[in-house]
Amino acid sequence: MGSSTGTFELAPPGAGEVLVTGAAGGLGSVAIAVLARLGHQVMASTGRSATHDYLRGLGAGAIIDRALLAKTPERPLDGERWAGAIDAVGGTTLATILTQLKYRASVAACGLAGGNDLPMTVIPFLLRGVNLLGIDSVMCPLPERLAAWERLVHDVPMDRLDAMTETVPLAALPDLADAILKGETRGRVVVDVNSG
Repeated sequence: MGSSTGTFELAPPGAGEVLVTGAAGGLGSVAIAVLARLGHQVMASTGRSATHDYLRGLGAGAIIDRALLAKTPERPLDGERWAGAIDAVGGTTLATILTQLKYRASVAACGLAGGNDLPMTVIPFLLRGVNLLGIDSVMCPLPERLAAWERLVHDVPMDRLDAMTETVPLAALPDLADAILKGETRGRVVVDVNSG
């Protein structure tokens, strides 16, 4: 639920599966590692079978093909499945997630790789009281930023962070951009601006 500080509480561990979409990307990888460390049952969504072992190594208990979530919802409500979700995809994937959230569950919308539209009805909000949470990395007040960074210091498993991070030189950006657009990267890519 929301509060005056802009924070919310995720369902407690054991309440059911927490879905992470765009799981092999930087945000998804960190989300899986943090959720698993906190004791959640994590379901990772990806369309790349080559990343399955990587995602399991980060803490995903199961994997769902992204195609199963990418279709426009046929009904205003589907069966309750997710105790929560972190969505880096948007579009029809986010719409599908909202129809499948458990009663009063939340999804954090963190990206729009699948589109910026939201083809759905308000029924999940009215009948299940689900929460669609936006993120704010631009205007977020400093005290909330500091609290978030403090949580990350404690909640991100550093051994997994190292395993999901690749450092590339500045000169690699043209090839890196092409690989990102083709969906060929995984985890976090740090660009070292001090190297050629």
